Amino acid sequence: MTDLPDLLAANAAAVFGAMTLLWLVSLALRDAGIVDIFWGLGFVLVAWVSYALGDAPHDRRLLMAVLVSVWGSRLAGYLAWRNLGKEEDYRYRAMRKRHGGAWWWRSLVVVFWLQGLLMVVVSLPVQVNALPAGDSLGPLAWIGAAVWAVGLGFETVGDLQLARFKADPDNAGAVMDRGLWRYTRHPNYFGDFVVWWGLWLVALDAPGTWWTAIGPIVMSVLLMKVSGKDLLERSLKKRRAGYEDYVRRTNGFFPGPPRPS
Repeated sequence: MTDLPDLLAANAAAVFGAMTLLWLVSLALRDAGIVDIFWGLGFVLVAWVSYALGDAPHDRRLLMAVLVSVWGSRLAGYLAWRNLGKEEDYRYRAMRKRHGGAWWWRSLVVVFWLQGLLMVVVSLPVQVNALPAGDSLGPLAWIGAAVWAVGLGFETVGDLQLARFKADPDNAGAVMDRGLWRYTRHPNYFGDFVVWWGLWLVALDAPGTWWTAIGPIVMSVLLMKVSGKDLLERSLKKRRAGYEDYVRRTNGFFPGPPRPS
């Protein structure tokens, strides 16, 4: 029977091993931005390690692994389509410049291993869901799956709308304020937020798992205050004309009716 410390250790070993290999690839490519593509796939890795090692009922482990795999694979595919073959993301270029000659090894810690640690923490609902607690799936698990589907749909549609907007040369330099982007400045981040609270509800269907809310709480802070909304908006306000007006009339994170300019 697998217990939590053993499962955490196995997932940490898998994630940090994968992140170290990815770091070596980034050195060869001189592009630390590939870590963004792997972000979703890291959770897929955790989901299937947990599925393989866990002792919870099969349907409980399988549902979680499938939900995480669909979300993570979609995100990775979208980011690969958007980023591969292009210049390294401005965030990593700035860090590369700041750290100078030490960047090659510091990037292992401040980018790859740090994101690996966050994966292990955020994925607590995924991991604990695989432990031998409770019976087969109950109503709360299916409610969580429905919430997950809403979040996945929200971020997928938001990404598609933004991609179409950017593909039109007439929109060069313009602010995307159509579709879902009319109701929230970050429908993709909001969708991720909903996805992870949905996954927590799936895990919550089993007894004694309430504390894994640590995972979606950390993800929510990342999306709203650290590497998501706030970081991106500091850049957009400097380089996108009209963005300040967009901020005044559009909700920052949670969707709502547009305000008068």
